[in-house]
Parts: sequence; C-alpha cells; structure tokens
Amino acid sequence: MTTFISLGVSLLLSVQRMTRINPSSKPKILAKTLTTMASTVAPPRDPNTVSNYNYWRTKHTIADLAIDFKKQRLHGNVTLELESTTEKQSEEIVLDSSFVDVQAISINGTKSTSWKVRDRSEPYGSPVTIPIPGGIGKGSKLSVQISLSTTDKCTALQWFAPAQTSNGKFPYMFSQCQAIHNRSIFPCQDTPDVKSTYDFRIRSPLPVVASGLPRGSSSFIHGENGTPGTLLYSFYQEIPIPSYLFAIASGDIATAAIGPRSVVSTGPEELAAAKWELENDTEKFIEVAEKLIYSYQWTQYNVLVLPPSFPYGGMENPVFTFATPTIVSGDRENVDVIAHELSHSWSGNLVSNASWEHFWLNEGWTTYLERRIQAALHGEAHRDFSSIIGWKALVDSVNLFGDDHEFTKLVVDLEGKDPDDAFSSIPYEKGFHFLYYLEKLVGKSSWDKFIPHYFKTWLKKSLDSYEFKTTLLDFFASDKAASAALAKVDWDTWFYKPGLPPKPEFDTSLVDTCYALAKAWEDKDYKPSPNDIGGLSANQIVVFLETLQLNETKLSPSQSQSMGSTYSLTKTQNVEILARYYRIALGAKDETVYHPAAELLGKVGRMKFVRPLFRALVAVDRKLAEETFEKNKDFYHPICRGQVEKDLQEGK
Repeated sequence: MTTFISLGVSLLLSVQRMTRINPSSKPKILAKTLTTMASTVAPPRDPNTVSNYNYWRTKHTIADLAIDFKKQRLHGNVTLELESTTEKQSEEIVLDSSFVDVQAISINGTKSTSWKVRDRSEPYGSPVTIPIPGGIGKGSKLSVQISLSTTDKCTALQWFAPAQTSNGKFPYMFSQCQAIHNRSIFPCQDTPDVKSTYDFRIRSPLPVVASGLPRGSSSFIHGENGTPGTLLYSFYQEIPIPSYLFAIASGDIATAAIGPRSVVSTGPEELAAAKWELENDTEKFIEVAEKLIYSYQWTQYNVLVLPPSFPYGGMENPVFTFATPTIVSGDRENVDVIAHELSHSWSGNLVSNASWEHFWLNEGWTTYLERRIQAALHGEAHRDFSSIIGWKALVDSVNLFGDDHEFTKLVVDLEGKDPDDAFSSIPYEKGFHFLYYLEKLVGKSSWDKFIPHYFKTWLKKSLDSYEFKTTLLDFFASDKAASAALAKVDWDTWFYKPGLPPKPEFDTSLVDTCYALAKAWEDKDYKPSPNDIGGLSANQIVVFLETLQLNETKLSPSQSQSMGSTYSLTKTQNVEILARYYRIALGAKDETVYHPAAELLGKVGRMKFVRPLFRALVAVDRKLAEETFEKNKDFYHPICRGQVEKDLQEGK
C-alpha cells in the first residue's frame, strides 16, 4: 500500500539520486529533508533493487531445493527470516524476483492468499509483494516461506547435458549470482547492502558444492521410472553474506587436497592437472593474507574448477571459489586468479560494497591485496609487474567506453541501469590505483596499520565510498603527517572524474625485455627467433603481446604468421597468451587465424577473452563472427551471451 511514509522514502531516494551529481551538496540537502519528514527511515542506498530492505532485513535464509537435470530447474522452498527495522511502519514486504515461478507463500506457517508478482520492469525484474497487515514491532521477526521453481529464463543458472561435459557421462549445473541474478533463483532482497546467514539443503543425483561448510549427505531417495536416486546435501553458512554470494553447483565432481584447509574440485579427468596447478601456492597465499589483514574466517578455502563456459576468471563464493578452467594452463602462471579470489575472503565477502555503484570497494581492494600477496612471495617488482598488465586492461576498458563515459568513474551512477553493463576492469584497476596512491601518500608502514583496522571496522557489514573516506580520515586523525598528506586528496576527482587516473612510475625491471622485443617488431624486416622468448615467463609474453597491441602500426599478415609459428603461440595451452595473439593476428588481417579464433570462441566462455575476440573478429569478418555466436550461444553462460549479443548489435 502507498502511505505517507512510503512517499517520504521515495522522495528521500530521489534526493539521494539527484545529489549524486553534486556530492558535496548531499549532506546538507539530505539532513534538511530528514528533519521535514515524519519518518526517519533511511532510504535504500542501492538503486539496483526494488526491495524495501530499509524496512525489513533478511537475517537467515533456508534454501531447500531439488535439482532437476531433466527439466533443468531448481524447485522447492526458500524460507526467509525477516526482521522489521521499524515500529510497525511497513505493512508490506517487497522482494526482488526475476523469471521465478512463485507457487505459494506462507507467513509464519500460515498460507498467504494476497501476495502478488508485479509487472516486470527491466532490468530489475518483477517485484513480489507480500502484505503484512498492521506490520510488526521493531526488532521482531517473521518467517516467509516461498514455494517456487526456476524457469528457462533464469539468468543465474547454467545447465549442461552429458554430451556438453568433458567426459560426456553426466549432466552439470552451476550458479553465478553476481551482480543481480540471485533474484532469478528465488525472491530475495537482492542487494549487497543486506547480509544473511544460510542453510542449504540441496537434493541432487550428483555431488553438490555450495557457498557453505558441508554437513554431509543424507536421506537417499530411490528414483522412479529409471531416473537416478538422490541424496540431500546439506551446508551451512554462519557468517552473514549478501545474496550475490549464494552459490551451488552439481555434477560429476571429484576432489583432491591442495593444502591443509583446501581442496580442489573438478571433473575426474581434469583433477590431476588442477591439483598440480594449485597445490604449490594456495596455502602460501592464505598465510600471507592473514599476516597482512587478520586470520581467515571461513574455515576452509576450496576451489571448484568449472566447465569452460564459466564467464569470469573466478567468483569469490565463500568456502568454494568458482574458477575458470583457463587458470589450469600447465605452467602455474595464472594462479594469481586464486590470489585474487582468496583476497575476496576479506574484501567483498566480509566487508562488502553497499551497492554496485561502489564496486571498487570490492574489486579495487581485492586487486590491491592480490598484488600485496604477490609482492610478499616474489618481491616488490612483481607487484608493479602485475600493475603494468592491469594498466593495459584499464586503458582498454576506458578506450572501449570512451574516456568521458559514466562507467569510467570510480563511483558510478547505476540508477535504472544493469550493473552487468558497467562490468569492466575499471573498478579493479582504477580502484587499485586509488589505494596504491593512498599507500604512497601516507607511507606503507602507516598504511599497513590501516588495513586490518578497516577490515575489522566493517567486518560483516556493507559500506559506500563516503564511509570509506570517513573511516580513513578518522583513523589517521591523530597522525599529523598523515592527516596533512590526506588533506591533499582531491576526493571528488578520484570518485567522479571519468577516464584514466594519473599513471604512477612503475618498476619496469621485469618488463623492459618485453618492451624491447615489441620495439624490435616495429621493423617490418625483423627476423624472429625462438630465443627471443626463451627466457620469458608466460606473463612476460603477455606483456610483450599487449605492448604490440598498443603500437599504432599493425603487423602484416606475414609478420603475424611468422610470430605465431616461430614463438609457437598457436600451440600454447595458456589462453592468456593465445587469445592475445589472436587479437593481434586479427588486427593484422591474418586470415589463417580467423577460423582458429572462431574455434577458440567455442571452447572458452570467459568474458575477458570472449568479448574482445568477438569484437576483433567482427572487424574483419562479421559473417563468421555472427555464425560463430549462433553456433555457440547455448554454450555461453546467460550473462556472457547477453553481453556478446549487445556487443554484436552495437557493431552494426
């Protein structure tokens, strides 16, 4: 129902949106508005949810779901324990929902007949409204049980028939809920500003992993009419997590230890290679992070290596990182993905951005911590080496959007927008550079004292950029030198100026050879030798290729072919190298790589590689690019498929 209170909240939210354009005016306007309204209910900070989470907060979630591989659905009951944040001021619960078949809702065990699924509004879905006549007292809780099934339009789940898996024996499924896709599995408060504990009760004919600690399997039920029997797999998550960290996967999953508190899980045929790739570094990464921040809170740190259609490098689901198989390259050169996802165990998972407009608080911090781990294990030069690779990714993203685009800011305006459209390396790399700048400003030893303070202050909470600023300034208030240094920070420029940040002076000792080799290739008569790259690591070859990409003069087709054959680039198992070489070769209009690049697009679903390769292929052979997408669109995860569809449309 519409009340004076809800109208007041809407007005406050409008003020919050308008003042984002002029952030310096926000405190005065908001304070004045609050004093003139009858209600003091804080407006929701997240523009990408339609839930009224400022009146109700999810405290605990029970997901009691069965996996139906034949119908490619999840079905069952999800129970939300919700706490009222006001004294009977809300008589309606509003939940996010998208393409969910909601079948029944009960309140405290009593069936409700007046709930509704409202009209759909893109990109946020169809709100589910549940009347609570009279409301309840502040701090009181109620239980909402929702009977449901996912549908074929669910954007969080990907399903594979047996023929689509590596051994062709069993089906497979996994979830990917970031940023706002959990609402397509079950109605919820789908915002990182709300955190809930979880119980998972997942029934499946195949092994299950989830973003909780396992309780074990039980309650076997025989199948009927030739269908396999099922077990109930139970997990619990006692640390409150936001909805985007809800995660499950099920399939022919085998497991091996990679450390005293870690396992890797993947397909049986891929297990040995995955174990070798990760067992040397995982525990080292954890120990370094613990020294830098504080002890690991999640008991276990495990890795699930997913099928190749997984759209990201990794997803930091608690207890079980979901990872791309492209990290298994046979050279241990891509395990920095694990250092990154592990760092999320503090940044993002324990301390979360309050909305996707402040995504840099998750990813900038995580990239910063990842590089501190690298520096501790391999030396400070490796931090700058990784930063140089990251700077190229940042430049590419800014160039793609345009240097005056909203999405190139550190703090972005996402009202009415899909957070997936804003996804790029910018919050990672621009966020890293802001933190790197602050570290240099106050001094590393002083900054290192702030790191654990920040993560303790916001433990199990969510914050925005303004609260980060306040926390930083308050911490250093008694340090005159640091306070004086921080007084020089142009916060509005860092937060709201589009484009690239100032480029720092990097230690180039690990890349000078790469730069020199790229320079040599500017000579059209350069004769390559296998010795050119004989002493280079895989990541140094990446820097060499990325430097070539920046050259204004493109290679000729014959140069491209000579490079590929002499350096054996087309034979590498490392997709980081292969994808970059194909982009260079496509830019050279080397027709010998058109079809191999298209074939790679049918084997890898990681958006980092898929989207740039499609753009490069479109530039030289749109027909082949469109045929390749049509052939492989069911292979791609729904998130990746949707983004590539937009890319192909924009190119017309």
